[in-house]
Amino acid sequence: MKRIVLASASPRRRELIKLISDNVICVTSGEDENLPEGLAVSEIPEYLARLKASSVAREYPDDIVIGSDTVVILDGRLLSKPASEEDAFQKLSTLSGRTHQVITGCCIVHGDKTLTFSETTEVEFLELSAQEINDYIATGEPMDKAGAYGIQGRGALFVKGIKGDYFNVVGLPVAGLKRQIEGFCKE
Repeated sequence: MKRIVLASASPRRRELIKLISDNVICVTSGEDENLPEGLAVSEIPEYLARLKASSVAREYPDDIVIGSDTVVILDGRLLSKPASEEDAFQKLSTLSGRTHQVITGCCIVHGDKTLTFSETTEVEFLELSAQEINDYIATGEPMDKAGAYGIQGRGALFVKGIKGDYFNVVGLPVAGLKRQIEGFCKE
């Protein structure tokens, strides 16, 4: 397999991509992530993944470039990274006792070929008390994560169950991505 260039600054994605290949470098795209008007919430991850991958692919035309973006959606509403501790509390309170979707969009670019896809995982939260939420926020963990939680950290204590790929919730659907890369490279 050719070298993979992961267009991401995420430490979680940088760790997960190594499950697919050891021949990987990671480059931050630096692209402005402003969204166009009228873009559906479910289309955001693929749009941003394509933006990141296309930007980095210009610098690495001989490599397989992968961009990725993950969003948390509840009732058709995007739950982005919290802007403050109060915002984190509000997001976690909203997720309490409910099932939400985590969508990760991926884009693979090599030369003039591009493939974009997404994967959805459903995550069900336990009922959370205000104390549990405040204790979690005090760790600082939720502040840089979509939906204000990290399933790979203490946020796992809130999860009643998942339907779909666990690693998709962490930030990269590794099994699906590996298969997509293999198919993409055969074409």
